[in-house]
Amino acid sequence: MGMANMGKMMKQVQKMQEQMKKMQEEIEQRTVEATAGGGAVKVVANGKQQIVSIEISPDAVDPEDVEMLQDMILAAVNESIQKTQEMMQDEMKKITGGLNIPGLF
Repeated sequence: MGMANMGKMMKQVQKMQEQMKKMQEEIEQRTVEATAGGGAVKVVANGKQQIVSIEISPDAVDPEDVEMLQDMILAAVNESIQKTQEMMQDEMKKITGGLNIPGLF
C-alpha cells in the first residue's frame, strides 16, 4: 500500500471517528419509550441506556397481584434498553456504511 493511499485511509478513519463522536453525543440526548400491559406501564430511556422515567397506571396496581406489575415493569425496562441498542446500531450503520468492524461499538 502506497503512502498516498495510507494517508487517504487515515483521513477517512479520522472523519469516521469524528462522525461517531458526534453521533454518540446526539444519541445521548434522544429517548425511547416502551410500554407493557397495554400501556399500563411506560418506561422512557435515554441513549445512554439509563431509565429516565417510569409511569404506572393506577389500574395496574393490584395489591393481590404485585407479581404481574413487577413483570410488566421488567418487560418495559428490557424493551426500552433493546430499543436504545437498536437506535445506536442504526446510527452506526449510517456512519460505517454497514461495515462490520468488531469491537467498534
